[in-house]
Formats: sequence, C-alpha cells, structure tokens
Amino acid sequence: MGIAAWREQLRKGEVSARELTDQHLARITAVEPEVHAYLEITAERARADADRIDAARAAGDALPALAGIPLAIKDNLCTQGIRTTCSSRMLEHFVPPYESTVTERLWQAGAVLLGKTNLDEFAMGSSTETSAFGPSRNPWNPERVPGGSSGGSAAAVAAGECVAALGSDTGGSIRQPAAFCGVVGFKPTYGRVSRWGLVAFASSLDQVGPFTSSVADTAELLQVIAGEDPRDSTCLKAPVPDYGAALQQPVRGLRVGLIKECFEQQGLDPQIKATVMAAAGQLEALGCELVEVSCPRFNAGIATYYVIAPSEASANLARYDGVKYGYRTSDAASLAEMTARSRSEGFGDEVKRRILIGTYALSAGYVDAYYKKAQQVRTLIRRDFDAAFSGVDVLLTPTTPTTAFAFGAHAEDPLAMYLADLLTIPANLAGLPAISVPCGFDPQGLPIGLQLIGNVLAEERVLQVAHQYEQAAQVLKQRPDAALVP
Repeated sequence: MGIAAWREQLRKGEVSARELTDQHLARITAVEPEVHAYLEITAERARADADRIDAARAAGDALPALAGIPLAIKDNLCTQGIRTTCSSRMLEHFVPPYESTVTERLWQAGAVLLGKTNLDEFAMGSSTETSAFGPSRNPWNPERVPGGSSGGSAAAVAAGECVAALGSDTGGSIRQPAAFCGVVGFKPTYGRVSRWGLVAFASSLDQVGPFTSSVADTAELLQVIAGEDPRDSTCLKAPVPDYGAALQQPVRGLRVGLIKECFEQQGLDPQIKATVMAAAGQLEALGCELVEVSCPRFNAGIATYYVIAPSEASANLARYDGVKYGYRTSDAASLAEMTARSRSEGFGDEVKRRILIGTYALSAGYVDAYYKKAQQVRTLIRRDFDAAFSGVDVLLTPTTPTTAFAFGAHAEDPLAMYLADLLTIPANLAGLPAISVPCGFDPQGLPIGLQLIGNVLAEERVLQVAHQYEQAAQVLKQRPDAALVP
C-alpha cells in the first residue's frame, strides 16, 4: 500500500504506528539475508519513533503528513548518532554529530527510520557491487544486480522492506536502480532539494530524491524534502508548489518529445525500445501529442560526465587524509606515508580509479584539454535541452539501455558498467528533473523503466505525466511472479 492508504488506516486506528513498524521489521528479518538492502537496521529507534506517534495520536494531537510511515535512508545521508558509512571502509565507524536537512525534515514530518541502505562505495557505481560491505540483490531475481549507486534503497522498496526510501542521484543513481527494481525513482531539479548533510561525490551534479512504489508517494515525499535551505548555498529559493494537486490534472494536449538519439543507441535492447514506445503510445491515447526531437550532444553526456564527476570527486575526497576523521592506517613512518596508506587501504578500487581520473583531468597542462572542455560540452548539452523544451512539455526516453544484468557481468570492463547510465546522465549535467516509472517487463520477467525529463523546476509537469501514465497502464498489476517482491 501507499503512503495515503497507510495514513488513512493509521487515522482510523485500523493499524498503529508500532504495528506498521513491526510489520516492516518482520519483513526485513524475512528477506534481508538474501536481499542485503540495509547496512544498519535501527529497530530500537524505529519502535521508539512509532510509540511516540501512537502516544500523540491517542492524546488527540495534530499529526504531520508522514506520521508513522516507515522509511529507509541511503547511507550517504548523515543521520545524527547513527553510522553513515557511504559503504566504505574509510567511513566504517563514522557517526555524524548532525542531521542532514532532508532527513531532519522527514523526522519533523513524523516518518519512522527503519535503517540505512546499501550503496556503491561513495555512490560510485551502477550495481552496488563496489560496496565494501557486499552487494545488494535485485528482489525480482537475486542473481541480478539492483542497480546503483542507490541499489539498496531501490531493493528495499521493491522487496517491501519499507514504504519508501531516499537515495541520491549524480548520474542516474536513483533512476537506474528504480528501473532495474521496478519502482518509481525521482531526481528533482538541481538545487530543489538541499544537499546539506549529503556526503559529497560530485557537488555540481549530486541531488537527493525519493524511491517509492507510486508517483503519488513520490509527490508526498518531495513535498516534505523540497525547499530552501540556508545551510546549502546551492539550494534554490523558489517556492515549493503543491505537487499532489498536479497529479490529477489531465495530460490531453501536452506535447511529449521523444529524443531520437536515445532510441537510436546501438546498445539499446530492442525489447526495451519496443516497451518504451508502447508506453509512449499509451500517453498518446491519453491525448498527448508525440513529437520527435533531437538533442545532438545527448550521447556526449557520458564522456563529459566521466571527466567532470571524477574531477569533483577527486577534490571532495581529498578531505579523507587519515587525520581529521575516517580510516587511519595502523602503522606509518611519516605523515605522507600515513595519508597515502590510509587512502590506499580505506578506499576501494572504483573510488581510487575515479580519484586518479579526476586528479589527472585537473592537473597542470591537462585541465584545459579535459575539464574545461567537458564544461563547455556540458553547456552545449544544456542548450540542446533548452531548444527541445521550446516545443515540448516533457521529454521521454528509456531509463536504461538494458534490464538488470548479472553479478560480475561487467567486472572486467569498467566502461561497460559506465554505459549503464548512458541515458540518465544528461539530465544531471543539465540539472533537470527526471523520473523513472515501471513500463513493462522483459522476457525474463525483469522490469523496464520509462524516463520522463522536465525543464528546470518543472517537477509538477513530470509528476503529472508520470502519474497519469501509471494510472492508465497499471503495469505492476500485470507483473510476473518474483520470489522476493511482495
């Protein structure tokens, strides 16, 4: 059930917050040994949070929007007094002394924390295989990856281990795992949601967003976490609209742009292309006009991203020196050796690879050829989107080129792993809101995701189109059997 349905049951007394929390903790106990969506389960805190909600309800107090709703949080969002590891040995024992803005807003809205979810180390990866604490598994098929980097959050929602979850999206890390796990994943406009308390990967790209089982639930969570934050200088001061109200607006007359460069990708699975085109046909049946548009530099996004993101990661991860906090090697003869060995032992291979790429791209003699050039291409990508939005209301693409792949499929080929985010990265480079919603299944019964991209601060429009499609298609009611999906 969704947030609104649970809220109504809680209001009527058909279930208590403690009972709802215990139901989800029991589900975690049942499936977590196979799914491994969580790094830490905060059962004691969850029950205490739920008991406070029940006591407030019994006293007749007015309760906030998410009172009693059990949520999970990606483990790169700081939670005061609760470990925040980023799935890295570097931060294995780090307990933040402060709360991130988004989680603080969730707790103020009455949400219950079930635990912290697994991710690729420092959010660098597309499968959760780079987690220092072992990968999460896809509830649709435990032999397949759940995607990444927010794979634990996506898997937890898909497996019924929470009502909803938060993740972060730097190049597709919400939308790609949402597509792989058959859930809804939303990346807001850059700056719409505060990044304060989000452990930085690439600061000009990172954005926090929700995983849910429906677009309506996505609108509920976004309503709580969006908005100005004086602690984050990149957070926008624009007023937050009523996202829920937008969902019921009809889509008749809206123009939906199909980005031709996405559908012409050499690596795009024909089944995904056919399924996404069928979903576009569903929108057309609802009264939308389908328009082919071109974003000529769309396919340059991945090369651009893998200069900019590692460069920013190199700068952000320089703070982990074995001195102030984080992992420190046990034996070193000098400060320089201590720093080098702490980083070598504390970071995993993928993180070190990206640090090296970024450091090289920023080095004297190469910064103009690589980093500056990448930023120029980024501007061109944004201009392509601007031109496209002059004639359409939203853009439509597949979320991923393939469905969830097997563990180890790209272990020896980092480039193949990077290409998993081929269709999601451009929205990050342009700072645009984008959502992935389930639109079908491949012959193996694995979910396929449809991506809708909006213009800057057009979250309402994206949610409106996604919700109307979701309600018309009813994809998950036609789903095949899956062992770990309730």
